[in-house]
Amino acid sequence: MPFPIRTDLSQGVQLILLNPYWTIFKRMGLLMIATAIMMIMVITCIIYQIKIIIRQDKIAKVREDFSYAMIHDMKTPLSSILACTSLLHSGKTESTPQLKERYFCIIEDETGHLLNLANKVLTISKLESHKLEMAKITFQLKPMVEDLIEKFSAKCAKPLHFTLNLQAEEVHGDEEYLKEAISNLIDNAIKYSYQTVDISISSLNNATHTLIKVRDNGIGISEKDVKHIFEKFERASAFKRSRLGKVAGFGLGLNYVYQVMEAHEGSVTVNSIEKEFSEFTLYIPLKTNDL
Repeated sequence: MPFPIRTDLSQGVQLILLNPYWTIFKRMGLLMIATAIMMIMVITCIIYQIKIIIRQDKIAKVREDFSYAMIHDMKTPLSSILACTSLLHSGKTESTPQLKERYFCIIEDETGHLLNLANKVLTISKLESHKLEMAKITFQLKPMVEDLIEKFSAKCAKPLHFTLNLQAEEVHGDEEYLKEAISNLIDNAIKYSYQTVDISISSLNNATHTLIKVRDNGIGISEKDVKHIFEKFERASAFKRSRLGKVAGFGLGLNYVYQVMEAHEGSVTVNSIEKEFSEFTLYIPLKTNDL
């Protein structure tokens, strides 16, 4: 409404106030948009840096766990080798050939154990970098499994019982690496078991794969740990007990199995109930006839 400036009201003054925010936005809009973009970029960078720090902490913990496991697992065979060689060098076993032969066997076994650990690390590294090719052939499964049963039955300190149900008698793959993969599964079944170990090994064919199942009556795996067990250096909940010396090894066994199955263009799965059982299934593609 106009404000009169003359007594006859013929002239007046009217004041109109515009929205100051709109004026400011029109004159400084580009600067404000650029500032908002920069703020978003800064916040994104901060979040990314936090994620990197968290990941580095996890990597550092993995390295620490691996170093502990490696030192722990190598210490025992090295100590045994040193003790046996010292006794043999002292000449105290010259009059007892049987004891001397026993010490030589211990040295041989422990040296082989160390060599297998080193080979496993190197094999996983080659498999991860795709530098190792599988020499696939069609072979009989039963002789390979029976050889593993004989080996583990001879050295297992616990009562050990195997059950076989090999419906699929043949498998197409690299016999050496598949044998080592199954050996790792059996070894884990014995490590993470109670006083009596029952292991069932079965095989069957479906339309596309040969399935090899290794089932045990051990401590099982918790649901939250199942998704991590195939990671390198991972032991799930049992890994923590390795710090107390109850379980030896680098935590490479299941990652080795995973890498071997990947190299075969197959897969490995696990079904487990804590304190009851664990069942690992290897899926090995059937041989295809290339025309």
